[in-house]
Amino acid sequence: MVNMNANVSGPLNSIKGFLGPNSVQPGTSPDSFGMPKVGSTDSKKADFLSTVKAVENYISNVDDLQQSSDMSIKDLLSGNSEDITSVVSAVAKADMSFKLLVGVRNKLIEAYKQTMNMPV
Repeated sequence: MVNMNANVSGPLNSIKGFLGPNSVQPGTSPDSFGMPKVGSTDSKKADFLSTVKAVENYISNVDDLQQSSDMSIKDLLSGNSEDITSVVSAVAKADMSFKLLVGVRNKLIEAYKQTMNMPV
């Protein structure tokens, strides 16, 4: 059985970073963040830029995990390593982070489509 209250590290910590400081986190109310000022395009551009950079960092982290798992598989197959548990762990970590990335991408695409279908 999976412990849903367990501490999670790795890809989820990165995901929390690209939500940004103005996003509503679980257990907080939207009122505590206030409304953005009208005409403050510089802060919106900076927030968007920081979000894009955080997503870029997360994607590179997922790529690093994928490459690491590939190397551990190659080491196991070539006989350089005999520890199969570390290989399985690395592959599972890379797989989980990739699934999370795909899930976030799908949610972003769905939100974009809903926004484009809104009547003006």
